[in-house]
Amino acid sequence: MDLVLARTFLEVIAAGSFIGAAERLNVTQSTVSMRIRQLEQELGVRLFVRNRDGAVLTSAGAQFQRHAAALIRVWQQARQDLALPHGFRTTLRIGGEAGLWNRWLHNLVPWMRQNASGVALRCEVGLPDGMTHALVEGLLDIAVIYSPQSRPGLTIVRVAEEELVLVEAPKDGDRTAGNEQVYVDWGEEFRRQHRMAFPDFPIPALFIGLGTLGFDYLLRNGGAGYFPKSLIAPASASGAIRIVPGAPTFALPVFAAYAAGAERAVIDTVLRGLAAIVAAHGGLGERPVSSG
Repeated sequence: MDLVLARTFLEVIAAGSFIGAAERLNVTQSTVSMRIRQLEQELGVRLFVRNRDGAVLTSAGAQFQRHAAALIRVWQQARQDLALPHGFRTTLRIGGEAGLWNRWLHNLVPWMRQNASGVALRCEVGLPDGMTHALVEGLLDIAVIYSPQSRPGLTIVRVAEEELVLVEAPKDGDRTAGNEQVYVDWGEEFRRQHRMAFPDFPIPALFIGLGTLGFDYLLRNGGAGYFPKSLIAPASASGAIRIVPGAPTFALPVFAAYAAGAERAVIDTVLRGLAAIVAAHGGLGERPVSSG
């Protein structure tokens, strides 16, 4: 399909009319009409209903919208990937969860600059579902995440293992800990382990999907919750929080997922870098670490 047709289709949606799309594209209205007509002929469906107020998507048009957006996005990504910076031989697109970037994954960037100087880097922050989709679509080469989804064409290896411990923090300057439970969603495996350890645990009133956000809330407002030892270590050493004695601890594996089409030599370099960083950080916990 001609990408010009897909872009014109999206501009009609954005402008709400053929006239508005023509102005945005700096072409005549008849050109926009011709392009949409050609697109409808190629697809075999009607995409818009025109009225006095502009153009309204048909149900088929609404379905095609996400495909058109994906076509443009993939094309733009391809152009970026092919436009290598001067002196670099390839580009690595790596994604990671925000908490992992903040705590230790950011160390991979200088490691790669020193050990793979010919590889340009594009680093992105995302959630597991979105990054898995990006890997499948070829928009990422590798992602470092807690709860990877098994998909055809993806390889998943365990690169680290953190230890989740129950901590509590004082509330409003009081040396007694607040009672509020700060429940951070560390993924399906954590939820399973937590249910087994606390079968009568009530539905949490505060459910947070980002660990660093949950820990910041706990430090500011008091409460209790499960967090990685590597995250809570400075606050624990200063006495701002304390590890609850006798509470069960949980393993939190960290995985790297990469696409089958990614350049294997570059992926191997990344995996070596992750192993080196994990070793430098004491394994991120007290449990053994393996790399694929």
